[in-house]
Amino acid sequence: MRSWDDWVGPTEGGVFMRHNMTYTYDLTQRHQVMFRALDRPQDVGKLLSLEVSGAWLNEVREIPKAIYDMVQTRIGRYPRRDAYRDAIPQFSLLMDSNPMDDFHWYYRLAEELRPDNAAFYRQAGGLTDIAENVANLPPNYYQNIAKGKDAAWIKVYVDGEYGFAVDGKPVWPGFKDSLHVASEPLEPDDSPLTVGMDFGLTPAAVFKQQTETGQWRTISELVTEDTAADEFGELTLAHIGKYYRGLPVNYWGDPAGSQRSQADKHTPFRILQAQGIPVQPAIADSARPNDFDLRVKVVSSLLSKLDMAGEPALLISPACKYLRRAMAGGYKYRQLQVSGDERYHAEPEKNIYSHVAEAEQYAMIGAGQGNVVLGNANWNKPIDYSRTRRTVI
Repeated sequence: MRSWDDWVGPTEGGVFMRHNMTYTYDLTQRHQVMFRALDRPQDVGKLLSLEVSGAWLNEVREIPKAIYDMVQTRIGRYPRRDAYRDAIPQFSLLMDSNPMDDFHWYYRLAEELRPDNAAFYRQAGGLTDIAENVANLPPNYYQNIAKGKDAAWIKVYVDGEYGFAVDGKPVWPGFKDSLHVASEPLEPDDSPLTVGMDFGLTPAAVFKQQTETGQWRTISELVTEDTAADEFGELTLAHIGKYYRGLPVNYWGDPAGSQRSQADKHTPFRILQAQGIPVQPAIADSARPNDFDLRVKVVSSLLSKLDMAGEPALLISPACKYLRRAMAGGYKYRQLQVSGDERYHAEPEKNIYSHVAEAEQYAMIGAGQGNVVLGNANWNKPIDYSRTRRTVI
């Protein structure tokens, strides 16, 4: 609204009504400009019964897809059809944003679907010879804001490229995408498979193998939303049948999955075990069966080491898009809104990346790496699979 005041504001005959956040202009025609906060899916209700000629969604990377879908249904509802005179008005939707990552709905819309009733424009990078709007900015604006920033931040906010910029404190700051992500998708071999699982309504799983040199490889992932335990079990079995048929499999899951409420005796563990998935709770220390600090350290210890061949002790396939972003900072501590020094929540933010990140932790705890952190084993010793159950699909 401050920008709107600067561009147009009341100096052009506008009257602002604070009770409904609306500007009214009496020019050759009456115009109304309504400001609405639409950054949550439940804000869809603010659009119901709204009748407008056009809309502008500012910073769409912060706006849910449900808002974009609904606002389109409200455009063109005013003025009514019989009020058109000589020509049909130009009904339109304008959107702008800093770039987002390639998981965002806008990326799919602009780079993959590209509907024929839309046009998409990219602003030139701020450090290029064709950078736009520099005449209205302080001298060396982009050069100055780029100083002291990491490459991921510069890619988004200076170069104007799609990317992933962290807005919190990463749980695993030791992760380096160039080091811990393979250049090509990893393929499974005939080694036993370790599966880590996180439960809830957004269950996730990672599928890992360990090489003879002690390197742990995360080959694939399974990330779901609003999925019940039995559905997740079916998806897991289908995934293993497609990519890992016939391999010995060890399943490890969130110890909380063995707990049940008083009203329901069907825990995730029981449901999955009934489907032929012999998942066990990933516990490294009986005194701390689901200790968060220990789980984080299990993965951190691998990120800081090399295997016996001098390669990263943890390697992730680029096919694991969610886990890759989780490790890069999607799995993060949210900053506290307090004055003074930067402070963060004690537990990571629950989001689309946190579940697959925790599945990675449970895989490593179950595989014995939790004992490594506790000092009970040689960290790079390949585990003994002599008691591994073979999954038949």
